[in-house]
Amino acid sequence: MRLWLSILAVTLANWAMKASGPLALGHRSLPPVARNVVGLMAPVLLAALIVVDLGGPDWEGFDWTQVAGVGVAALAGIARVPILPSVLIGVLATVVLRLL
Repeated sequence: MRLWLSILAVTLANWAMKASGPLALGHRSLPPVARNVVGLMAPVLLAALIVVDLGGPDWEGFDWTQVAGVGVAALAGIARVPILPSVLIGVLATVVLRLL
């Protein structure tokens, strides 16, 4: 029961935080600099999560094959390959490197 209450509390807090932005700004729009910062927050947080996940706990679980696979997937993305094939290319690169 405590788990569901904590999930409900976190959900309500999340809704309140999301609603506070439009309530504080009203019908005004953000300045261009703030819009650029907000637009870059999601990719930066995703990149940070990937780096932390690749490093492992205390950076002891560092696996160079995974880093190479993520790099190959990134290069495929830069080459304008759609996201699903990019991920599959990265996975295949990791598998091939681990088999070598």
